Amino acid sequence: MKKTLEVLGMVCPFPLIEAKEAMKLLNSGDELEVQFDCTQGTESIPRWAAEEGHEVVTYEQLGEASWTITVKKK
Repeated sequence: MKKTLEVLGMVCPFPLIEAKEAMKLLNSGDELEVQFDCTQGTESIPRWAAEEGHEVVTYEQLGEASWTITVKKK
C-alpha cells in the first residue's frame, strides 16, 4: 500500500512530525510519500527514515522549493 501525505505550506518541523504520525499507521513494507516545501525537511525526513531503519525509495525535487520523498516502512 502507498499513502500520500501532503504537507505543503507547513513550516518545519511539522512535515516531519506528520510523517512520523502517518508512518505509525502503516504496515511493514508499505510506502509513505511525503510532499513538502520546507527546506529543513530535505535533511530531517531522510535522516529520520535512516535512523528508524526505513528505506528512502525516491527523493525528488519537484519545483524550486518543493520535494517529494517516498519512505518504505521497515
